[in-house]
Amino acid sequence: MIDPTDPTDPTDPKQRFSNRVDDYVRYRPGYPDALVALLVSEAHLAEAADATGSARVVDVGAGTGILTRQLLAALGPHALVSGIEPNRAMRGAAERGAGGDPRFESVAGSAEATGLPAASADLVVAAQAFHWFDPPRARAEFDRILKPAGVVALVWNQRADTPLNREYEEMLEQFAPDYANVREGDRASEAKIRSFFAPASPRRAMFDNEQRFDEAGIEGRLLSSSYCPPARDPKHAPIMQRLGEIFRRHARDGMVTIAYDTVVWYGRLA
Repeated sequence: MIDPTDPTDPTDPKQRFSNRVDDYVRYRPGYPDALVALLVSEAHLAEAADATGSARVVDVGAGTGILTRQLLAALGPHALVSGIEPNRAMRGAAERGAGGDPRFESVAGSAEATGLPAASADLVVAAQAFHWFDPPRARAEFDRILKPAGVVALVWNQRADTPLNREYEEMLEQFAPDYANVREGDRASEAKIRSFFAPASPRRAMFDNEQRFDEAGIEGRLLSSSYCPPARDPKHAPIMQRLGEIFRRHARDGMVTIAYDTVVWYGRLA
């Protein structure tokens, strides 16, 4: 593991999830197999491994390693996945999840300073993370570490337009003041993404995704979010009460489904 420093300032956006790691591991959604297949294909990872003996994927803002593990499962033996994560607790969860896989490299870096060699990456991917980056600095760093034909992919699981999800969104607007800073509709705005890739033009793809939860599960899903008021906050009890009401209104046989549109913007930067 590469770990030169570890920030501890709790006001730092990179530390927002330090006290939510367990819920994040248990309750955050994965990504559709079709998305992973698209990334492998568009970045020509199999060809890169054949030509050079290795293909490198850089998972920026890797968090607890959800997409990292899926990429490792899809790649052959001649691959390296570098998980870039500044948060020590999240990074530790990713390391445990990788189970000592020699193809995984854990890096205490950031989108703006990965610490990786220049021109070393075939694919740079950021899942549920781009909205935390400083776009100009991240763009410069991605340019630096990408090989000439390297690909960038920005991925989000966005809640689909369903009755349950509309009520869930309304709940967040009312009881989670910090949600305004990371509102789902703003995270992957087309203007921001096209500006990041410019002058190149990225492509967009979308896949269906979902999670099934009992009541404890949907509570864990909410608690995994950085904007959920913590237990000491006066809005914590009201938001949990409202969540219970939403669950009981939509549950069938004790379960609800949260549907997602998994959106990916991808392409070269030049």
